[in-house]
Amino acid sequence: MTPRTTTPATSDATDTAALRALADRLTLEQKVRLLTGADSWSLHAEPAIGLRRIVVSDGPSGIRGESWDGRFSALNLPSATALSASWDPDLARRYGAVLAVEARRMGADVVLGPTINLHRSPLGGRHFEAYSEDPLLTSRLCAAYVRAVQAGGVGATPKHYVANDSETDRFTYDARIDERTLREVYLAAFEDTVVHERPWLVMSAYNSVNGATMTENPLLAEPLCGEWGFDGVVCSDWWAARTTEPAALARQDLVMPGPDGPWGEKLVAAVREGRVPQADIDEKVLRILRMAARVGALDGFTPAVTAPPAAEDGPALAREAAAEGIVLVRNAGAELPWAPGSLSSVAVIGHNAYLARTQGGGSASVEPDHVISPLDGLRAALPGADISWHIGAEAQRGIAPFAGTDLTDPVSGERGVRLVARRADGTVVIDERRRDANLVRLGTARLADATRIELRTRYTPTYSGPARIGVATAGRLRLLLDGTEAVATELIHDGEEFGGGLVAPPTVSTAVELTEGNALDLTVELTIPEREGPESGVTLVAGFDLVTADGDRLIADAVAAARAAEVALVVVGTSAEVESEGFDRTTLALQGRQDELVRAVAAVNPRTVVVVNSGAPVLLPWRDEVAAILLTWFGGQEFGHALADVLLGLREPGGRLPTTWPKSERDVPVLDTTPRDGALPYTEGIHLGYRAWLKAGTEPAYPFGFGLGYTDWELTGAHAEGTELTATVRNTGARAGKQVVQVYLSRPQSAIDRPVRWLAGFAPVRAGAGEETTVTLPLPARAFQHWAGGGTSRTESGGGGWRTEPGVFRAHLGFDSRQLPLAVDLTITKEEA
Repeated sequence: MTPRTTTPATSDATDTAALRALADRLTLEQKVRLLTGADSWSLHAEPAIGLRRIVVSDGPSGIRGESWDGRFSALNLPSATALSASWDPDLARRYGAVLAVEARRMGADVVLGPTINLHRSPLGGRHFEAYSEDPLLTSRLCAAYVRAVQAGGVGATPKHYVANDSETDRFTYDARIDERTLREVYLAAFEDTVVHERPWLVMSAYNSVNGATMTENPLLAEPLCGEWGFDGVVCSDWWAARTTEPAALARQDLVMPGPDGPWGEKLVAAVREGRVPQADIDEKVLRILRMAARVGALDGFTPAVTAPPAAEDGPALAREAAAEGIVLVRNAGAELPWAPGSLSSVAVIGHNAYLARTQGGGSASVEPDHVISPLDGLRAALPGADISWHIGAEAQRGIAPFAGTDLTDPVSGERGVRLVARRADGTVVIDERRRDANLVRLGTARLADATRIELRTRYTPTYSGPARIGVATAGRLRLLLDGTEAVATELIHDGEEFGGGLVAPPTVSTAVELTEGNALDLTVELTIPEREGPESGVTLVAGFDLVTADGDRLIADAVAAARAAEVALVVVGTSAEVESEGFDRTTLALQGRQDELVRAVAAVNPRTVVVVNSGAPVLLPWRDEVAAILLTWFGGQEFGHALADVLLGLREPGGRLPTTWPKSERDVPVLDTTPRDGALPYTEGIHLGYRAWLKAGTEPAYPFGFGLGYTDWELTGAHAEGTELTATVRNTGARAGKQVVQVYLSRPQSAIDRPVRWLAGFAPVRAGAGEETTVTLPLPARAFQHWAGGGTSRTESGGGGWRTEPGVFRAHLGFDSRQLPLAVDLTITKEEA
């Protein structure tokens, strides 16, 4: 196991006395001004003390910078679930290092990530952005991420502290969690990262815990800042801070976004009237200045890191990480890997095969320069094969945007679209090329005076057949195809806005017949409806309307192609209306007729391989009817290349499940995400995820930690020295591969409630054909401890805090939470733990 390291707690950049002296030069008004953002993505400058503006940026899997309207491209790394499926802290370190480079390139000082919340229910809408259902796996990977981001001189912001595990009523729900569960599960996911990596910020969550909203919660003081020694900035989630005095009296330091908010003049008045101590404000300013010094934003202080971050090939890392996270869960008859030289025809089927989901919806999204779809990846890897594509079944409702690579800006001749915005008098506000027609967040101050928008592009189809081309937007619009008016209507949006865009905008479409290679000139003219403010929602998306397609014909065409091909690759998955920030899922079933499609294709081609392009678990009722199944999560911009690498055996499918996949919804032990009367009870206690499955005695489709590879493994010779385990791992197959050795503890006889088993250690192992290696797995003292209450971290045998129950613990070694062939008994005393 990769040893943990500790980032130095102090440096020239955090000279407390000098920072206090600097803060003393500011008036109360200047101090309070620093405690609320200057705008959506930056903190105020204060030239009087040499403080420049500090820029923060989403997201955890790519750095968007300050723009959210598609003007700038960003590296799109695989989702957190893909990274966690690697079970590889070193890969997480390299992932964080790439983000540091990207942050510097985009002018960002702070990354708003990683997301450390847990997969409590598989219905959680934002699980793609979080890591795992297990706190140890989460903390090991997130610690490596934070370490690397900050080694690049960029602040990391673990979030959302704490128990922000659902999206339903996410601003207001109250997570009711007993103290032991909080400590051993939800706080444990944060603890190692905070204590050992010393992040420069932590983000407080929207929700409440045990009656107190997190921006006002005592948990900000203890254990975060007291016991754990956090000396950085507690930044609110956007619009999470809603009060003046309660939030200011808590350990909340920074209210985002700005410049408005609950503090400002109200907080100045509260201090002058004695309702908030001046000393509390001084401490908050000190922490802001300490963070500024660390990132190099404060004159006269040496940044925490002076050297630029080491460069790494971002697209190459994205491709590697995607492959490392792909989990092979079925491989009947050793169908995979395919032999490239023997394939002459492949039927590629599925909406997500052509327009893949590489990231989840919401604040984590970025705009990549390009996206390699599964279809793109296979065609590049098999240039001599006949590779056809058929939609087969819709995977998302609404308008699926055109692939940017199929669009040409008619003015510059480069890839993309021409966007022109005009005032009412016809003068031009914006005239620029955009990379694609997926303009979901146009609502920015740049459009404050605009009343009309025109989008023009030349679309070149990559397949032939019937389709419907449409637009998602709000306002009066005309759609012209090759200069002929195809649609003239008004669309009215009555839903929510998010981040300057419209949530689920209305759509309109028209039927066309496409011919591969024959370009189509497309123009959209939009009159913008009256808006409430300069940054209120404006969305304009042009693409395919799949909902109104003939579903029977789509399946029939796909079946005919599969019957004629040597192999069939069906890509199924979720859509942005299913997995996104802002709402939880209502079902684990795949959308539309995708299950029917898989069964129909498998019935005519026994060599059917299914790729599941979702960020979190879905139901796979046909899982025993197909040759192979690959779970690919949201694979980032190089997804298609990585998938082709795995299909053709150029890379091992390196993933193991970071969360349990169920057979059916009724089997899931913890499913509900809906608060009742504002409260969401965590009645399962410490029995979360695979722990709950083991307690219930129910068999899932695929257990936590599970994954197949392209070779076979043998684990022997388990031995313990104290709490350090060793074992021999042998690759008994004919090719090199990767395995993840996992250790789970159990307590055969215990005086307290414990999980049946709980993860205590793991290590990724690589070996060539026939090779063996020794793996060493040190088990941390905390793995043997339980929380006995009392609000203190003391570990002596009496009283509260962390306690060790002396006696025999059994260490189970194997390759997933249920396949554990070896066991070693460990006798633990208070002194050893």
